[in-house]
Amino acid sequence: MPVVFRYQGFRFFFYSNEGHPREPVHIHAVGEGGEAKFWLHPAHVATSDGLDPRTLRELTRVVDEHSELIERSWHEYFG
Repeated sequence: MPVVFRYQGFRFFFYSNEGHPREPVHIHAVGEGGEAKFWLHPAHVATSDGLDPRTLRELTRVVDEHSELIERSWHEYFG
């Protein structure tokens, strides 16, 4: 499970086994007793559990700001 970056106690990562066929580029975030999955283009919440709307808005902004890093890391890992 490659960690791409960390932000205020959240770990942003993707799973090594992202399914067959593989889903489009996305990132998972875990922290503060909750987790979420974000699509990148445009950055938005795919699923979430245990995170309040304010936190999800902030994490969506962070995903958007790091979208180039996320996409580059995804393609480097999956080829």
